[in-house]
Amino acid sequence: MLNHWIRSLSARLWLTSIVALAISLTVLAAAATYAFNHFPQQMLGQHEEMEGAAAIASGLRFDGAGHLVSVALPSEKAWLFEVAPTELKYRVLDERGNVLLASKGAQGDGPWIAGDVSGFVDNVQRTEIGARPFEVLTMRVARGPAVFYIQTATAERFVDALVDSKVKPMPAIIKTIIVIATIIFGLTFPFTVHRLLTPLREASRAAARITPRNLTTRLSIKGVPSEIKPLINAFNEALNRLENGFAVQQQFLASAAHELQTPLTLIRGQIELQPGIDDKDLLIREIDLMARQVRQLLHLAEVSESQNFSFGEVNIVDVVQDVVAYLARKADRKEVKLRLETVVASPSIWADRSALFILLKNIVENAINASPAHSSVVLIVDAVSVQVQDEGPGIRQEYLPFLFKRFWRAPDARHEGAGLGLAICKEIATAHEWRLTVSSLISGTRFAVWFS
Repeated sequence: MLNHWIRSLSARLWLTSIVALAISLTVLAAAATYAFNHFPQQMLGQHEEMEGAAAIASGLRFDGAGHLVSVALPSEKAWLFEVAPTELKYRVLDERGNVLLASKGAQGDGPWIAGDVSGFVDNVQRTEIGARPFEVLTMRVARGPAVFYIQTATAERFVDALVDSKVKPMPAIIKTIIVIATIIFGLTFPFTVHRLLTPLREASRAAARITPRNLTTRLSIKGVPSEIKPLINAFNEALNRLENGFAVQQQFLASAAHELQTPLTLIRGQIELQPGIDDKDLLIREIDLMARQVRQLLHLAEVSESQNFSFGEVNIVDVVQDVVAYLARKADRKEVKLRLETVVASPSIWADRSALFILLKNIVENAINASPAHSSVVLIVDAVSVQVQDEGPGIRQEYLPFLFKRFWRAPDARHEGAGLGLAICKEIATAHEWRLTVSSLISGTRFAVWFS
């Protein structure tokens, strides 16, 4: 389970994304922390000063003649200038540098910066006001043809206090954010991956449903991501080649069987009519065996194609009775008794009647061949299965995996055959979605066909 999880694409995407996110956040946090620690005034102090100047610019009020009359500041900004007039100041100047409006305590003291005020726009200048160091920011504001300059002065000790109050808790805050973001991302990402991989899972399920019975099915590329489309197209092309090869094989098998059937019949007839042929019975037996193999090849070719089946309501007991009647003479020759037992009255299933007959015939015929003289083969019919029990020597455990393979015969088999009978049974059962089971008894073997 752990190995499967480690090798899964979802787990790799999840782990890679978590690591990438953690590394990215850590690098960004380290860069931000370094900048705040080494350039605090530039990162925070100037930002606060720019915000203050912008608030003053937006709060300028003019009368109907276009004359500046007042500054309306947001309550939090106005409060700061009121409670800390020695640390925070502002002035509104005209083009010539005359003070038009000023905060409390900022009217006097002469110009804050000597020289043409227009030369300091959008720059922070260090100067002294009242023998104390201040940082002064100048902003230009145009009102029609008139130009005004806003200057904000912030005491350096106030800037330092502001920076300290904001920078010191920042590393802890950043660490907390990184941890919380990583946890949230780690919990939500599996759902994202699950949704992203939905087309791939649907394609896998569709591919799993493709069997030799439905080789005409193809995987749809509708809604499939472009990265997966080449894989789906390659799989569909492989199915095309496989379908073509399977069709050629089946056609060859059927054609060969048809072509062999007539010559064998003619040869058998010629041997029967010709007098004086040595070992005539042996030759006829060999020809009959070959003809039987040819018929089995035809059956195998037919049951390997789903379109050859004709489904309908079938009475199981009727089919079993037909099988018993068909094999009665063979059982008599082997001195084996066929016995039918029905647990329920005439159960019916949806099936191809002739295919069910062939399946049961092959199983019962094998049971007769494996049974010693004066023994019984019992056919038990209930609502969900048909079971065939013989009293033969049984099947060795190591042979069980090979029973339904084509052309396989047990090394110690005592009766002749081509090894196709049970392979045909398997094909029929697969086409009907039935199950075939084999179990060893104290004396003999039980084959069962399960219909549900």
